[in-house]
Amino acid sequence: MATHRLFIIAPSLARLIQKERGGERVLEGYFPDQPQRRTYVQTEETRSSLILEADGVGVSDEQADLPPAHAQALLAVSQGQVEYLRTRLSMGSHDIQALHFVRPGPLDLVAVANAPEDHQDLPPLPWFGPEVSGEPAYQRRRLALDGAPAAPEIEVTNGALNHLLDLLEDRFSTRPGPHEATISDASSADVTPRFKAHVPEPEPEVVETIDGLAIEDEVIRELARSLQPRQR
Repeated sequence: MATHRLFIIAPSLARLIQKERGGERVLEGYFPDQPQRRTYVQTEETRSSLILEADGVGVSDEQADLPPAHAQALLAVSQGQVEYLRTRLSMGSHDIQALHFVRPGPLDLVAVANAPEDHQDLPPLPWFGPEVSGEPAYQRRRLALDGAPAAPEIEVTNGALNHLLDLLEDRFSTRPGPHEATISDASSADVTPRFKAHVPEPEPEVVETIDGLAIEDEVIRELARSLQPRQR
């Protein structure tokens, strides 16, 4: 069975992800737990499935495609449902899913797939909030059957926002190094000295006096040009 690490994220960051990348609406209906197996129906934009989750090491989930009408009928008799908008992101070879739940209550999570045994897991990114991988209340099945827990307040720092913007702008092609969390902060501040071009100070206006009247030099030149004979 595929496993994911779960982190809470701030609703404002979830809105930014949806605005920049959109998302896919997913509706799932869950049935009561049974010994060593769990069943739910899932409808996506282009696919409907009945999924059987089984316990045990090395045991894979079973998934069967359903006609949309059959999926809707199963949803109607399910014990509990969740509805969320799923936005897929990636960082190198790592798959990241932002999950914005609208049912049974507002909640924003990010799910990171565990790496294979011969690879390293993606470390928590600066815009991730607290990890809740080990808390059953944040699993989709428990959300559907028990309701959504109260989400804690997540502080959004400048570094977290800049790191997420870098990811949305595809500036990362590999897993982040320990220094990359501060790259965006440095880039957001202009630390390169700017050399201003020399601007000459304006010369004082030349003023001449004719019959006691002060007339600016520019006016005099305009009058002189207007009095010049025109060439034919």
